[in-house]
Amino acid sequence: MQNYKDLKVWDKAHQLTLCIYKESKAFPKEELYCLTTQLRRSSFSVAANIAEGCGKNSSADFANFLNIALGSANETEYFLLLAKDLHYLEGATFEALSAEVNEIKAMLISLISRVRTPKA
Repeated sequence: MQNYKDLKVWDKAHQLTLCIYKESKAFPKEELYCLTTQLRRSSFSVAANIAEGCGKNSSADFANFLNIALGSANETEYFLLLAKDLHYLEGATFEALSAEVNEIKAMLISLISRVRTPKA
C-alpha cells in the first residue's frame, strides 16, 4: 500500500482533470448531461483508479486498477477528440490536453510494467 499523492502520474491525472473541468465549462448547455459529463467522468476516473489501486494490498490488484485507469485515459482521449470535432475545443487547447493524456498513458504503461515485474 502506498500514498497515491506521491505518484507523479496521479498528480498529472489530477491536474488534467482540473483543466478539463475548466475547459468544459464553455461547452454548450445541451451537452451538460452528455459529452461534458462523460469527459469529466472519464478524466477523474484516471486519478480515482490510481488512488484506489494504491489502497490495495497486492501488486496484482494495483496493476488491475492501473489498467482500468489506462482505459479511462483512452476514453478521455476520445472525448477530447469528439469535443474538438464538434468545435467545443479550440485546436491548440485540444493539442495541449491530448498531449497530457498521452503522457499520462505512457506513464501508466510504464508503471503497470514495473508493478507486474516480479522483484528479484
